[in-house]
Amino acid sequence: MSSPGEQGSLHLSELALTRAVDDRAAARRSPTLLAELLAAPATRVLEVSRGRAQLADGDRLRWRPPAAADARRLGVFLGEQDGVSRVAVGLAVDEAPADDDPSWQGLRALAPALGPADAGLVVQAVAVLNWHDAHRFCPRCGAPTEVIEAGYVRRCTADGSQHWPRTDPAVIMTVVDDDDRLLLGRHVDWPAGRFSTLAGFVEPGESLEAAVRREVLEEVGLAVGEVAYRGSQPWPFPSSVMLGFTAHALGTDVRPDGDEIAEARWFTRAELREAVDAGIVGLSPRVSISRALVEHWYGERLPDPPPS
Repeated sequence: MSSPGEQGSLHLSELALTRAVDDRAAARRSPTLLAELLAAPATRVLEVSRGRAQLADGDRLRWRPPAAADARRLGVFLGEQDGVSRVAVGLAVDEAPADDDPSWQGLRALAPALGPADAGLVVQAVAVLNWHDAHRFCPRCGAPTEVIEAGYVRRCTADGSQHWPRTDPAVIMTVVDDDDRLLLGRHVDWPAGRFSTLAGFVEPGESLEAAVRREVLEEVGLAVGEVAYRGSQPWPFPSSVMLGFTAHALGTDVRPDGDEIAEARWFTRAELREAVDAGIVGLSPRVSISRALVEHWYGERLPDPPPS
């Protein structure tokens, strides 16, 4: 285990969903590109349904050649990988696979299994298709919008205004005190024993550091001094990017707000390890940046809870 001084200077690494290695090839996004690619047998297509994608086997996505039905589906040009063009298509409601089909998985299940190439492409596909689902009408006048620029722009059919995908920034932080204890909170909707780092959305006109200080003060009543950036993770549930920080508390008297946070506790490393080993405390899944932040503070990986 690294000492607090050693681990405190490091940025997070090897976060799930952050390992993209493909070329998005944005310069190729022309009005005719999708039609051209979907007519080319060498193109590889990824089907997405309600945020889920299909596995070809245990650790690879199912990529296929274009099909005739793709022309009527919502398509997004993902870019190029190893010289091959990649496209994602969204399946209609009546095409959706069964909920209990084990070959179709959401990002939380897919991320730990996939290699960097597939992981980067599937998170891109899900994020952009989520945006399309929520922006079918113009925010200015309410008229329908149409998809242009290979899936990366929607244009209003009435006023011609163009709209691009948006990502909602959210800060997520480990809060530590003068004794290097870690503060974890339990959301009001979570069962007893489930704890995580504090987090919240960045408000308009607010710096990331200010958002960290505001969220900690609002949720647990603590003032925060030094704030340090540690890393980020795309989190398209439906459209966030999580920006990870460590924050130094200027006190220890926690007062959960009761609206979002029901309970907040300080942990030494020994206390947290004992609680996790005993199954008294459950942490966020390993796919999340929250878990990475906690383990960054701890100095090494923590075990998953024992089977119930």
